[in-house]
Amino acid sequence: MSAAVWPNRALRRGLQQQWRRHQSTRNTRSSNARFYGYSAVAALTFGAGLFYISDARASVHRWIVMPAMRMAYSDAEDAHRAAIRFLSGLWVVGLYPRERSGSKNQDISVEIFGHRLSNPLGISAGFDKNGEVPDALFAIGASIVEVGGVTPEPQEGNSRPRVFRLPDLNGLVNRYGLNSDGADIVAMRLRERVRRYALSHGFGLDEQIVIDGKTSVPPGSLQPGRLLAVQIAKNKTTPDGDVDAIAADYVRCVQKLGVYADILVVNVSSPNTPGLRDLQAVKPLTAILTAVVKAAAAVPREGSKPAVMVKVSPDESSDEQVDGICTAIRQSGVDGVIVGNTTRSRPPARSQSESRLLSEVGGYSGPQTFPRTLDLVRRYSRKLQLPPAPAPAASLGPITAPPQKDGAKGSRDDGIDPPQDKEVVIFASGGITDGRQCLQLLNAGASLCQLYTTMMYNGVGTVANMKRQIRDAVYKE
Repeated sequence: MSAAVWPNRALRRGLQQQWRRHQSTRNTRSSNARFYGYSAVAALTFGAGLFYISDARASVHRWIVMPAMRMAYSDAEDAHRAAIRFLSGLWVVGLYPRERSGSKNQDISVEIFGHRLSNPLGISAGFDKNGEVPDALFAIGASIVEVGGVTPEPQEGNSRPRVFRLPDLNGLVNRYGLNSDGADIVAMRLRERVRRYALSHGFGLDEQIVIDGKTSVPPGSLQPGRLLAVQIAKNKTTPDGDVDAIAADYVRCVQKLGVYADILVVNVSSPNTPGLRDLQAVKPLTAILTAVVKAAAAVPREGSKPAVMVKVSPDESSDEQVDGICTAIRQSGVDGVIVGNTTRSRPPARSQSESRLLSEVGGYSGPQTFPRTLDLVRRYSRKLQLPPAPAPAASLGPITAPPQKDGAKGSRDDGIDPPQDKEVVIFASGGITDGRQCLQLLNAGASLCQLYTTMMYNGVGTVANMKRQIRDAVYKE
């Protein structure tokens, strides 16, 4: 081979190596560009997915999340506890479901206890029994969140299983029995909320300035246009016939929880605590409510004190029973009544499995209870608008607050003015599933509608969807 060939070969090899290096660099740049492009698309997709899922109105919550929860947890109580854990965790990382609505939404605000609330919908006690996720529930659009029921001392409630789904009826039977972490634990959680609010809004560790209402927000909800209600109840071990001891249970709850509540709700209507509904007779109910009203008036905070409401049973529905409850409300000076609670009555069973579940001991809740709720709201509204009847003093006997610990406030008989003739606020609770029914109840005399069971089936978007239905009905052309 001639010597002239070698330079050509060397030149060719050099050119080939340069070309390969060029192609390698070009391919690397192209790969990097593709990587960054795919990453950007993935990030945008992930972000859009998070934005969608964190919108409480997203249909995924009703049609995917809720059925998946029912499939994953055959026991309804396990599903409930999982939902509370998920909401709590999502709240901490900021990925919680929330209502996203436009600024041009029509006004459906209502005024309750001197506060202008953004809408007439609330969440009943029972969903957040121990004050673990009130802020997450406010975020999905409720104007009032009711936590509890809370008992003075922790109690386990009834044995499990104690919650039963009836999916064909969209109903539930429960016999929880007021399981509660107790007033001390719940008060600690609510106090931590106040402390976090004070710290994050530049008030340092001075929680009292928040409690005293000097921060332009209600001291319970910590949000404008919203209120936090705390439901209180007696312990199961407190003797049924000892009205003084029972009243003392409620007063202890007021003393521990009252400073963190905008509304205190006295539960005398759970069907799952023996003897509790007997307290709706005129004499014991008046004594208990009077004691609670006095204790609420002595709550150690400046500005407004917590309003007091009583939650009554839908089963005490005779004229005599309703009249007696209205008498107790008037004579005690209570600010409002929640009509009603779960019921011992049952809708007709349509199958053998439904019949078995409906025969379980406990209170039933579901759409079938709405007609009774509507009827009772009309009757309570009509009777509470009438001038109060004279108190049957001879039959009621003396009404005094129960004895309290030394130094406790609210034990003096002169700590509150005599009851005045005032408007009594009505909340409706029971069987409400859509905005049309809510409007019926508002027109019947209710100021607010509370939801629970319908959320168990329709998910966190229930409140937002019902608000849209109310707006559509009110502002339709």
